[in-house]
Amino acid sequence: MLLTISTTHSPATDLGFLLVKHPDRVQSFATTGGTAYVWYPEATVERCTVALLLDVDPVELARPSKGQKSPDSFSLGRYVNDRPYAASSLLTVALGKVFRSAMKGASRDRPELVDLALPLEIRVAALPCRGGSEIVERLFAPLGWTVTADPVPLDPAFPEWGVSRYVQVRLTGRLKLADALNHLYVLLPVLDDAKHYWVSEDEVDKLLRAGEGWLHEHPAKEVITRRYLANRRSLAQSALERLRAAADELEAIAAPEAVTEQLAEVEAAERRKPLVTFRHEAVLAALAESGATRVLDLGCGSGTLLLRLMADRRYTEIVGADVSSVNLQIAERRLKLDRLPERQRSRITLIQSALTYHDDRLTGYDAAVLMEVIEHVDEVRLPALERAVFGHAGPRTVIVTTPNAEYNVRYDGLANGHLRHDDHRFEWTRAQFAAWADRVAEAYGYAVDLRPVGDLDAEVGSPTQLALFRKAAS
Repeated sequence: MLLTISTTHSPATDLGFLLVKHPDRVQSFATTGGTAYVWYPEATVERCTVALLLDVDPVELARPSKGQKSPDSFSLGRYVNDRPYAASSLLTVALGKVFRSAMKGASRDRPELVDLALPLEIRVAALPCRGGSEIVERLFAPLGWTVTADPVPLDPAFPEWGVSRYVQVRLTGRLKLADALNHLYVLLPVLDDAKHYWVSEDEVDKLLRAGEGWLHEHPAKEVITRRYLANRRSLAQSALERLRAAADELEAIAAPEAVTEQLAEVEAAERRKPLVTFRHEAVLAALAESGATRVLDLGCGSGTLLLRLMADRRYTEIVGADVSSVNLQIAERRLKLDRLPERQRSRITLIQSALTYHDDRLTGYDAAVLMEVIEHVDEVRLPALERAVFGHAGPRTVIVTTPNAEYNVRYDGLANGHLRHDDHRFEWTRAQFAAWADRVAEAYGYAVDLRPVGDLDAEVGSPTQLALFRKAAS
């Protein structure tokens, strides 16, 4: 994979100060799937070009590990593919590692260059595009780039065969280097519409960091967000909510004083809060109310709630359980367990467990949280989950959150029975959730309190609903 960046800024060799890479050296960096090389094919006062070449190790690429997935679902696809040659998410990972300080807009030696718009020319030798040359124009042109995207023929000797899905791309424009690098970081995998690794909630933060200042007003932001997040609907919705919140904040800052009164600012701040934040706050408030110190996070996923629990010293023992070993590996990295002091490390345990089976390791705890979990279980398997959690594990407190299906009409594209996530097996109305909660509470000796989570709509309720189960006094 080859990417070049050129400038005719005078002196052009200032590019080296911005990239923190000396024009007289060839440097190499170990990165995902292979080795990245950086060198300068030309470095004169009039014109300077830096080249980033990612030399992919096909054997390493065919042997996924630690959450990395193979580029194709069938076995031969691991060995016969375009990944060593075509620009993809592998290249963006290398870009983020090799030019990290430049992407952040930092230059220790020449800080005055950071905010300077430079004449830039970027070339990508082979870029896979789902949507052809037109989508390259659609994504880059609104950002100030002049775009040339030439389709690569399947075989020049046989023009009748037509063109491939690859294009040779040339971008020219006058932009800050940090902006240009962040455009590439986001849009290269968007054009490919594929990623070589599992996409989790961390990717939302990466997208918003790299897209700061431009993504919220991009006319194709929905397409960019959806593709960057591997078409995972729940993650895309979360990202778009946060983008809308950022846009609202900018409008509030620019609005006349009469429109930005203190009350309006408070209301806007409440609207801007992502639903996942509302959900975490509601769960943590219920846990604090219960007085629990030893807590289970059942179906912990990639560990977002575990981070919040670890930050609160009242929780002396925390267990994250999930059926997916990949999720547990991601949670382990997110929590940085290998770097924690022993005393902190001893507070948390990650275990692989299926919540529809009795597991003695989950017994004897003060509280259990099932945050956005039950809707991922087939309804016919829910009684097994109930027996395992409320019966066998039997914590004093159980906190369950799940989507409110009635609220879906407030989301674009979710009317007419569509679910919020591809893996959801069902989504309940408030009445259905209340009926289930009452039945479980009566069957296993709990009292239950139902609470809304998120913005409350007078007609359809809140987007998330929470049930707080407490052991009834004997």
